[in-house]
Formats: sequence, C-alpha cells, structure tokens
Amino acid sequence: MESNFVDYVKILCRSGKGGRGSMHLRHVKYNPNGGPDGGDGGKGGSIILRGNHNYWTLLHLKYERHIFAEHGGNGGRDKCHGTDGKDVYIDVPCGTVVYDAETGRYVCDVTYDGQEIVLLKGGRGGLGNFQFRSATNQAPRYAQPGEPMQEMTIILELKLLADVGLVGFPNAGKSTLLSSLSNARPKIANYPFTTMEPSLGIVPWRDGKSFVMADIPGIIEGAAEGKGLGLRFLRHIERNSLLLFLVPGDTDNIIREYEILLDELRRFNPDMLTKHRVLAVTKCDLLDDELISMLREELQAAWAKHTEQTAPVPSDLQPVPIVFISAVANKGLDELKDVLWEELNAESNKLASVMAEDTLVHRDKDMTRFAAEMADEGEDEDIEYLDDDDVEDVEDIDDFEYIEEP
Repeated sequence: MESNFVDYVKILCRSGKGGRGSMHLRHVKYNPNGGPDGGDGGKGGSIILRGNHNYWTLLHLKYERHIFAEHGGNGGRDKCHGTDGKDVYIDVPCGTVVYDAETGRYVCDVTYDGQEIVLLKGGRGGLGNFQFRSATNQAPRYAQPGEPMQEMTIILELKLLADVGLVGFPNAGKSTLLSSLSNARPKIANYPFTTMEPSLGIVPWRDGKSFVMADIPGIIEGAAEGKGLGLRFLRHIERNSLLLFLVPGDTDNIIREYEILLDELRRFNPDMLTKHRVLAVTKCDLLDDELISMLREELQAAWAKHTEQTAPVPSDLQPVPIVFISAVANKGLDELKDVLWEELNAESNKLASVMAEDTLVHRDKDMTRFAAEMADEGEDEDIEYLDDDDVEDVEDIDDFEYIEEP
C-alpha cells in the first residue's frame, strides 16, 4: 500500500505577467481631439506560500506538477484599468523548507500557522498612454508593456516540528514508547525497519501540560552515507528541540551504540549535536533491579573515563541524563517524562535568554544612534552617547536617558 506520508515534492511555479497598458486616443462625436485615454494594465497574480496547521504532510501537493497564477488584464479605452490576476496560495504544513530545484539554493522556511511568504511576485501592469500626457506631449502614441512573469521550479521538503525526537537503531523500542506515552498508534513488530514513516504523538504531562514527540524511522551505522533508509528521515530530527536516544538494555555496549548514533547525526549536520539530549535505556523489563543498578554504575564510570580520553568514535560526547525504562511494563515512564519536561524548559529558557540579550543590544544601539543624531543637531550639547563597541558593556537599557523630540 502506498504511504500517505509525503515529505518531498517538486513543483514548477509561475507567477502571472502584468497586462499591457492601452495606447488609445479618444475620438468621439463633438470631441474629435479628446486626447489620450488609454488605461493601465492589471497586475499579475503572485505565488504565495501559507502555513497551515491542518496539514501535516505534503500529500495534497503530491500530484501538483505545475502551479500557475493568472495574468493581469490589458488596459482599455476610457482609462479602464485591466483586471488584476488572482494570487495563488499554496498551503503547506509548518516546518516546510523551500529550495530552488535548479541551483539547490535555500529560498524560505514556513514555520508557523498563517505565515505568508511571497514566493514569486506577479508582474506589474504597464502604464497606458494617459499617464504620459504632458503640455509638450499632448497625444502620446505609446504605452508600457506589462512586466514579465517569474518562473521557478521549487522543492518542498517537510521537516517535522516536534519537541522531542526519538533517535535509535531499528527495534530499539521507539514506536512502543510513543504508543505508551501518547494516543499515537505507530506500527509495531519484531523485525527491523517496522517504522517506515515518522509519527507524531501528544504526550500529556501534569496540570494539563503536554509536549509533542516524534518517532523517527530507525538509523543504522552508515545512514549518513545512504545505508538503510539513508538521509530521507534524518532531516526530520533537525527541527526537534530535544533528542531522546533509545538504546536497548540487553545491548553489549550501550555507550558504543550511543556514540554511533551521535556520529551519524554529526555526519549529516554537526549543528544537531548542540541540542539537549537524554539517553533512555529501553527494554528494562528483561533486567532485574540488581542488574539495572550495575548498568547504571558502569555507565557513570564509562562516562567519567570517556571524558578523560579520546573516544573510538569521534563525537562531542558529554554526560546526559540517563533513564531506565520499559514501555511494555510501564516502568520508569513517569521519571522519563519529568526529565524530558525539565530539559525542554532548560532549552526554552536558554533560547529566551539569547533572544532577550539580542533585543537588549539592538535597543541599546538604536538609543545610541538617536542620542548621536540629537547631539549632531545641537538639540542638547550635554548628551553623552556610546560608540557601538561600548554598547556590549551596557547591562540594562535603563542606563540610557530617553529624550523626546521637541
């Protein structure tokens, strides 16, 4: 059966060309020399991308090979304006990235519901000869043609937006965990590569709070070079705020498998290693409490030893929270959700701090520029202002004195 999950489409898009202006001279009864009255041409339609949270795949665009906007109408006599071409809106799910198919150049990114991005602008309509009349040219016999259309073959790639992304080898228990924590029902079986498409689930926490978890199809060693499912689903991990690595508890070397997964992410995109990470040891229903305690001590010892020497697999391996769980036996799931929520809040606070700092510096620079302009105009000779290099030392925007223009 053909999958309904479509995350890649290629479409030829073309905006509308502008209508040409009219070159017309009014000549009617009792007014043989009425002068120019040619109207302007209409504007061509534009191609506009629009984020729509009601879509979560690109299935509705799978068979759209061409999307053309309307052309603008031509101007007419009696200064009649040509009709404007209708804009064409392409609704896409949030998280869609657009590339130029011919050059591979990044074009834009649709990240939130209702966001509108003009992908191809329609051509402007040409001016009619009525616009060129003057005292020295009372009967212009020319008009402008409309601007040409724009054309581009685009590639739409969907990257799922989720708070937590599950990363692990095939049969690591990703689908089982997602089905245990949410109402999602991904396919579960005891053979590798059971999951052939990503799945999203809403995980409830406490006090009505929740977060989104994404089940990404299994990664194997060499996926960055095209082995297994290759690069097709690796891009979905890029948009996750936090990465939850799943390694079965019956694995011979848990740290080794974790390093291999990290190395595959680095080969695909090194920036992915800057995300917060949590390691979950799955299938702990097969282990007794004593063995779990021993594994925990061995992992902590191996982590401490790893930080002192070079790992066999090059990676930025840093200590991360470790949780022992069993999705089948419902063991350790509450602890896992608490750890995930804490890490998500830490990531959100980090982003908020960076945004606040950027905003503060931006406002400081604006105030510095305003004070400089006021001093140059001689409005207040006692004004002191900072250079751009000194703005970094400012800790609070209240250090500046706001001055209203007289």
